Parts: sequence; structure tokens; C-alpha cells
Amino acid sequence: MEPGNVQVRPGTEGDLAALTEIYNHYVRETAITFDTEPFTPEQRLPWLRSHPEDGPHRLLVAQATKAGGILGYATSSAFRPKAAYATSVEVSVYLSPTAGGRGVGTLLYEELFRALAGEDVHRAYAGIALPNDASVRLHARFGFRHVGTYGEVGRKFGRYWDVAWYEKEL
Repeated sequence: MEPGNVQVRPGTEGDLAALTEIYNHYVRETAITFDTEPFTPEQRLPWLRSHPEDGPHRLLVAQATKAGGILGYATSSAFRPKAAYATSVEVSVYLSPTAGGRGVGTLLYEELFRALAGEDVHRAYAGIALPNDASVRLHARFGFRHVGTYGEVGRKFGRYWDVAWYEKEL
């Protein structure tokens, strides 16, 4: 995807319906997320509000500049709730089903890691439900290294799924 065709910006409440629709695709159709019931935008509002425009917990949205549609989003969120984990974040990317393979995930992560460079963040972690070759490749491209796999840690669609954990020094 040509960079001029996509704008990456902080997510806003005006994006909530589109972001919820993207996420719900993965809830309904994949094991990429272990949520099992779709959300309403109102249910996702606290999630959106937990990602301000600055600080270590960000929400960035990729929007097509011509058509204006939301192509995907990337987040950095609290890794764990205990205070000593404050300098670690969990990162993720979710793309519209039609946006995969076009460089949107790469563009989102470039902007996310650029934003996090000025924050007091020491490590980024990503959990990837397996198999997911595209996500493994994306994280490898950004210097993540595999640190372990939880075997059969989640059950969805009547089967168990492994989650591989990746770590990146910031």
C-alpha cells in the first residue's frame, strides 16, 4: 500500500463503530482473539478510553485517505495490572478483513513504535494464537523474538489453541 493512501492517527470515539466491527470479525471468525461473544460499540468504549493520545497505552488507526474507511488499528496496552509491570506493554494489530497483505500492519507498527520511543516503556510483548504466519512474520520484521508458547491455553470453536509469546526491547 502506498503510504500516501493511508493516514495513521490516534483513534477517537468517532472510530468506535468501525473498530468494533473489525474486532468482532476476529471474535466471530477466528481464534486470533479468545473473546467468544461480539461486542457492541458501547461495550468497547472503556477499552477505547483506556488508550489516550499520549502515554504508553496508545490506539492508532489506519484510515484510507481516498475512501475514508478504517483499514485497521494497533494498540499498546497494559501488560499486567500490577505496578511493577508499568514499563511493559502488550501490543496488537487488527486489520479489516480486506486490508491484510497490503502493508497496513507494518505502517501501524512503525507509527506505534515511533510513538512509544518517547515513553517510559522497556519491553513490548505480543501473544499470537497459533497458527498465524502473517502475525509471526510481522512481529519478526519488528525485531520481536519468540520467548515461549503456552500449549492449549485457550478453547474456542470446540478446540484448544496454543499462544506463542514474543518480546521486543524498546
